[in-house]
Amino acid sequence: MFHLMRRGRRAFASKLALSVVALSTALASPVLAAGKTITAVMHSDLRIIDPIFTTAYITRDHGYMVYDTLITTDANFKIQPQMADWKISDDKLTYTFTLRDGLKWHDGTPVTAEDCVASLKRWAAVDGMGQQMMTFTASIEATDPKTVTLKLKEPYALVLESIGKPSSRVPFMMPKRLAETPPDKQIPEQIGSGPFKFVQGEFQPGVKAVYVKNTDYVPRKEPASWTAGGKVVKVDRVEWITMPDSQTAVNALQSGDIDFMEVPPWDLLPVLEGNPDLKVETLNKFGYQTLGRMNFLYPPFDNQKIRRAAMLAMNQKDVLDALVGNPKYYKICGAFFICDTPFATDVGSETLIKGNGMAEAKKLLAESGYDGTPVVVMVPGDVVTLKAQPTVAVQALREAGFKVDAQATDWQTVVSRRASQKPPKEGGWNMFFTNWVSADVSNPISNLSIGGQGKKGGWFGWAEDAKIEKLKDDFVRAASLDDQKKIATEIQKEAYDQVIYIPLGQYLAPSAWRKSLTGVLDGPATPVFWNIDKSE
Repeated sequence: MFHLMRRGRRAFASKLALSVVALSTALASPVLAAGKTITAVMHSDLRIIDPIFTTAYITRDHGYMVYDTLITTDANFKIQPQMADWKISDDKLTYTFTLRDGLKWHDGTPVTAEDCVASLKRWAAVDGMGQQMMTFTASIEATDPKTVTLKLKEPYALVLESIGKPSSRVPFMMPKRLAETPPDKQIPEQIGSGPFKFVQGEFQPGVKAVYVKNTDYVPRKEPASWTAGGKVVKVDRVEWITMPDSQTAVNALQSGDIDFMEVPPWDLLPVLEGNPDLKVETLNKFGYQTLGRMNFLYPPFDNQKIRRAAMLAMNQKDVLDALVGNPKYYKICGAFFICDTPFATDVGSETLIKGNGMAEAKKLLAESGYDGTPVVVMVPGDVVTLKAQPTVAVQALREAGFKVDAQATDWQTVVSRRASQKPPKEGGWNMFFTNWVSADVSNPISNLSIGGQGKKGGWFGWAEDAKIEKLKDDFVRAASLDDQKKIATEIQKEAYDQVIYIPLGQYLAPSAWRKSLTGVLDGPATPVFWNIDKSE
């Protein structure tokens, strides 16, 4: 462990030095003098740049810069046209999407319906809502160069909500030659039709990512609303600068060296709120759910009793106090599908919300046949919203009697490594922690990590649970909201019993930016950088 800590400190120091160099270079660059540039520190650095390959939010954010969607969701939760308008047949079996005029890829070629069909198929192969939609789908075809026709085997009420979902995984459109890349392999280049172009030549993973205005992009005429409406770019360039040390980023924001900070530490918010040059605001009003996920493929968590012992050892208050600290910004909540929503219930969550499970955890672990197999927990140290959860969990697991191998890393290493199905001794893992935008997990179909598809098509951890999959199918066929509520409760019971994942509470994460920026949009997939202007 000590050598890992030393290696982590060396990596941190190296990254910090590179960040300072990158920021200094960016501020001195003559390219910036020619136009307006927004410099932002995001919640994580960017390494994986294929938004279908991973559910990581930094990759989703990158996706919204480069790519566009057929349809999308506005601030009133209404599906709106984006690249395409649509019609639905009277029998509800045929959806026809017609591309609007003037759509071009960044390489200058026109967007075609064949591109969009390939993109939808790649997305639907790995996204939970897409997978469910495809079970009802007879065909998706390009019936002419501007028309995508989706035909169903039987009516399915969530077609538009699936294709228009605002957060991970987003059904981004890309050229057919890229969209035909298998979803478990990353696309070889970044060519979208979105409002910004990715500057591959300036991309330095762990240091910075650069985007420039797509001058060929034709925005819609409607006002911007969440990810819908006119994506009007009002600056020439956006730079995401990596600063692993949040105090350094806060200082840079206050001094004006950067313009925007996505997730300042909660304990420093009063300092930022007291600066008259800054605005502090929660852009995602629905917040996040934080959670722990175990690997079902290998010991010890291939054993349900051992998974339950691990869950019983944890409680939400300890995690949220360490993560956020201020109860103003967090909520203890045992609902898999988010508190204060139609599908909220506390069923199965007692020990997590009351914190009284440790004695039972020790007893169950002793009865489970646990043989001391080390639990490999990935512990990222570079993201404010992901550092506390594994640290608290490691302590709780050890108290319960687990042998724990806590491996220090950064978040982008976690994002890459969690996709590996190798055994822990060969570079795999047993447990990681992450966060979901609440909108992504508010029902059993959108909640990707509630699935039970196993190794083929399942989310990282690869839980296999035929009962949950059957209940999800029942959910989409339910005749009423009351029936859906009953089924959602049954899904939660099963998820807690099998420990599909461990919900560890909800929180809000305010952002901060200099008042020289105007037009910053809110929404469940923020930040987005269209609609923002910058005064000189």
